[in-house]
Amino acid sequence: MKTRILLIEDDERLALLTAEYLRKNDFEVLVEGRGDAAEERILGERPDLVILDVMLPGKDGFEICRAVRSRFTGVILMLTAREEDFDQIFGLELGADDYIAKPVQPRLLLARIKALLRRAAPAGGGQSSGENENGEPTELAFGRFRISQTTRSAALGENGIDLTTAEFDLLWQLARHAGNILSRDNLLQELRGIGFDGLDRSIDARISRLRRKLGDDPENPTRIKTVRGKGYLFSKHDWQ
Repeated sequence: MKTRILLIEDDERLALLTAEYLRKNDFEVLVEGRGDAAEERILGERPDLVILDVMLPGKDGFEICRAVRSRFTGVILMLTAREEDFDQIFGLELGADDYIAKPVQPRLLLARIKALLRRAAPAGGGQSSGENENGEPTELAFGRFRISQTTRSAALGENGIDLTTAEFDLLWQLARHAGNILSRDNLLQELRGIGFDGLDRSIDARISRLRRKLGDDPENPTRIKTVRGKGYLFSKHDWQ
């Protein structure tokens, strides 16, 4: 079956061109032009990936992302205005997996979509020993906390933790380097293949969301610690 994408974009010409381009690259594409109909479409259609514009009639992309994120586990890629850092950070805080600036470059959009879908897919290959083909662990445990790269899932005690694709990727990187400080540059290189430019706050936004989901004290976090001037450290302890 083809991967299904729901494109939520009110610019009819842009939506038509984008949909045609993605269909030529073997995706099934659905299009919605109104924000006030988007929530129902997302939850009803259950696409693999949503391309969500911020500026929409009826309801904006932020409202839509906030409304569906707890009930939709697929990938959300937001389209934001160029240079609008607030849009990017706010979208990530609401649970978007990534963002891309408008006007959209088709080849860049396609590459970003493919990267997000690769990250969202559970690992295959029948690995059952807790290691991948390179001998690296695919499952980690710290006290009551468990995380599995194979199933792309995490749990604290008996309670599963709902994570977006980007949140899981970040949490996995932190956990697999538990006890070591990872800078924003390290994390951005691992997750997006780019270095930290001094302005990107996507990592900070996701760390904030992860702390809430992990029951970490936002004022005095002990599970994902901030090391001032250096980066973040995932604790090997404090998971009881």
